[in-house]
This record gives sequence, structure tokens and C-alpha cells, in this order.
Amino acid sequence: MRVLRSAAALLLTAAAVLGTVSAGPPADRGPSGGGAPFDARRVSATTLPDGRTAFTDARGRVLDLRGFNLDKYDETTEADLRALAANGFGLVRIAVSWSRLEPVRGHYDRRQLARLGRLLDWAGKYRLYAVVDFHQDVYGQYFLGGDGGAPAWATRDDGLPFTPDPDDWFAGYFQPSVQAAFRHLYDDPDLRRAQSELYTAVARELRGKPALLGYDLFNEPFGPVDGDPADPAVLAAASAALERGRLAGMYRRLIDAVRRVDRDAWLFVEPTVLVGQGVPTSLPGFADPRPGADRIGYAPHFYDTAVEAGRDWDPSGGFVEAYTAAVTAYPRAHRLPVLVGEWGPPSAATPGNAELVRRQVAAMRTFAAGWTMWYWCRGTGGYCALTPDGRPAPGYGPVFTR
Repeated sequence: MRVLRSAAALLLTAAAVLGTVSAGPPADRGPSGGGAPFDARRVSATTLPDGRTAFTDARGRVLDLRGFNLDKYDETTEADLRALAANGFGLVRIAVSWSRLEPVRGHYDRRQLARLGRLLDWAGKYRLYAVVDFHQDVYGQYFLGGDGGAPAWATRDDGLPFTPDPDDWFAGYFQPSVQAAFRHLYDDPDLRRAQSELYTAVARELRGKPALLGYDLFNEPFGPVDGDPADPAVLAAASAALERGRLAGMYRRLIDAVRRVDRDAWLFVEPTVLVGQGVPTSLPGFADPRPGADRIGYAPHFYDTAVEAGRDWDPSGGFVEAYTAAVTAYPRAHRLPVLVGEWGPPSAATPGNAELVRRQVAAMRTFAAGWTMWYWCRGTGGYCALTPDGRPAPGYGPVFTR
């Protein structure tokens, strides 16, 4: 996820409108897992004395789950997963898209499902837990091209215009056609049913895989903004209304869809991206229909929009403190483990961004049960955690230090 220019300014201003809540004290990390047979179905959770909920292994030991989002999953190799494990990481987040999995209504791509299963098998081989991320950006392929997000057949834009901005893709969320597409996804019975059936199909295919920790139910949710999105009060109110209403309804449907065939996977709900700017979520609690203890988690993202827009991080701006305060109350109230699904700057080679990485790692030790940085790839910048020759990129030292 990258937020650029005007969109970054809107989110920063909206954060100032809503404010923050208090954070709790740091928690003891506890011992890491190991020793027992590797099976994510044996992972449970416990609430620690400080109020943080942690993942635990079959022996009740606290798991320290750290890792990365994988590069495009059709390009990830077994060697990538082997390298992740060799560097001491224990968690991967694998993005999948509806358009790839169901390019034609009712016809699931067996090759894509097999590829996903193979990735989970590799993860299990190297004792890496995996979260499958149902990913989208600006709704889907109809608007941005490619094969990400929702398929074109599940896109209803009401004939409204869409003009892409290559310098600010996030601004596409505010275009009327994209707003219409989200509204139809949340409201139209046939699209609701199609989405739920996809989740059931994927869960049926992957259930029982030892590496499968769970599912991130919907990446960076967005929805209708009734009014001028340039008005921060309008944007903040729309986000809160979405979380309390349409988004909560979607999560309940998708929880039920997975639970029809898999009672063991953890199911993670995401807030809107405003939480990254210190705005507490308005999501309600969610019931888990499985027998026994709930397996619901909270999966916010941890991005500074100013850094996403290309600035070097300003340590005096209070971003980490505001985020930590905002992100803590909801999971504590509902006793949910926090898995930070995405975080990280485009590059940590500058002094401010290197300090941001250090402080984010330190902060997540106080509230998160796990995290996956964006992302595991080789390159120079572009969010790649590795240099072209495979070494940790400049400024990423704290990520690779246990």
C-alpha cells in the first residue's frame, strides 16, 4: 500500500479531527515457540497481565511471530521461503486476488489454487506460519488493470467515469465509479454470495495445511464517501460509518463463509487505513461460530502517509506514539491478538526512515503478537527489504535483529 500526495494530506488532516486513545504499557515477550510438531492449528492465544493478547504454541509458550509479505506469489520460489526461515523469521503473508482465483463467475482457477497450496507446503517445510491475504487496491482490475482485487465481472460502476492518476493511485478510491463498485459489493445480494462462495472454496482447498495460520479477510477496506472527501470531517465520518455498518456486515459474512469448512484458521479483520494516522477504529466485536475459544484477530497496517508520499520521516512528529495509542484499545477490549499485516517505508536508506524502522520494531514489541513487513524482495528501494545481492537493505538492521 502506498499513499501519495493529496490522499496523504486528507488522511493526515482527518487524523487531527478524530484524535487518539491511550496506550498500554509494554509486555514481556516471553519465550518463543518450538519443539512441538509444527501445525498452525495448535496455535492459540492468551491474554497477558498487561492486557496484550499473544499467540501461544501447544505448550503455552508465547510465539514471537515476525516476517514479511511475499513478493508476487506467482514469482515466489521455495528458495525465498528457505531464506526467510534461515534469517530467523517465522511468518509470511501471502496476497491472493479474487480476479485470479475466479476469473469467470463460478469457475475457480485450479492452477492458482494449486500454486497457493504449494506455497503453503513450502512454508510448512521451513516451519513458517502463513496468513493468506485477500488483497485489493482501488477495488480491482477493472480500474487499475492487471489481475489484482475483484474481477471485472464483479465490478458495477453505474456508468460513472474513472480517470486514473499514475502519480497518485490511492486517489482512485475517491472517484465516483470506484465508490459505486464498493457500494454494490457491500449491498448487492449476488455479489455478497459470490464473494462468500470464493472464501469457502479457498478455505476448503487449504484447510489442514500445517502452515496455515489464518486469513486476512479484506486488505485495506474502503467504501462509499457521501460528501466531499476533501473535507476531513466527511472522510472521518465515512470511515467510522463503514466500519460500524457495511464493513462489519461483510466481515460477519466472510467469517461464516470460512467457518463452513474450516473451524481452525485464525480470521483477521482490518480497520480502514485511517487507523495508521492515529484514528481509533469503530469496528464492533465479532462472534466466532466455531466451537471452543474464538480465533479472531486484528490486523491493522502501520504506515506513515508523509513517508509514503516521499518524505524522510520526522521523529518529532509523534506518529509512532499516536499510532500505538490508537491501535491498542480495540484489541484489548475484545481480547484479540494484533498482527500488523503491513508496515515499512519505501526505503530506509535515509536517516529519518531508518529511525522510523527502529521505532516501529520497538513499538510493535509492546502491542503486537506478530507482524509482516512490506515486503520480501530484492532491489534498491521500492519497499524491498533486501539489496540486489540478497543482504538486508540499508536501515533494515532492526528488522533482522531478534
